[in-house]
Amino acid sequence: MIKASRLFLTLAVVFLLVTPLLAQKPSDMPNGSHFNLNIIGVENPKNSSLTDSNRHTIFVALGRNATVRTDIWLTPGADFTVCDGNGFDGATDCSGATVGRGLPGAVFSLPCNTNLPTGDIELVPCSGVNPTLAYEVWIRELGKPNGKATMTTCAYDDLGERICSSENVLLERLNGKGNKPTFREVTNELTSLVADVDADDVLERVALFEGGLVDWLWQYDNNGLKLAQLRFYPVPIE
Repeated sequence: MIKASRLFLTLAVVFLLVTPLLAQKPSDMPNGSHFNLNIIGVENPKNSSLTDSNRHTIFVALGRNATVRTDIWLTPGADFTVCDGNGFDGATDCSGATVGRGLPGAVFSLPCNTNLPTGDIELVPCSGVNPTLAYEVWIRELGKPNGKATMTTCAYDDLGERICSSENVLLERLNGKGNKPTFREVTNELTSLVADVDADDVLERVALFEGGLVDWLWQYDNNGLKLAQLRFYPVPIE
């Protein structure tokens, strides 16, 4: 009986230790193949062009003492590809052409997302002019605690004004017990832009590269976050 009680106690302790680890992946997170993208905050600018397209990393300013902004320019493509991983110099797309309105930044290529909601906000969907795919985006914060960042989808209108979405992704690497990094879904925030793009006093959700907007980007405002890890999961559309 004593041995059985000890065995039960041991199994109970193991269960308590393992359960929080299993909880790090939400139950509704997709399984299967996906594209990993790591956005790494660094104090010193990178000197290399980092335009080799087989990479999965983008380097941005760290902003240890104050919030700093790095633009990650977005271009349409059939696959998920880091065209330019250096957020400190001129932005170059996967063909080698200069993009980003002459401003510095990294460049990431991805399809227009057909997996966007048609709810209370009118959707301007993918038109099919650019490559499309149905997918979900998940993100988590990693690295040393106490860093934070904000990630916002933006684009330019025909007057050359930068329009940023009313939605964004708030990232904060917290310290202390119970604050282990956990993935969460950010599909809408990072593959569409919510704004009044046609000046009719009504908000629209505009899919990437649509709505007559150009020069799309993720505006990354960093205040000490070392690493944001993103996963892009293709999903079936019923």
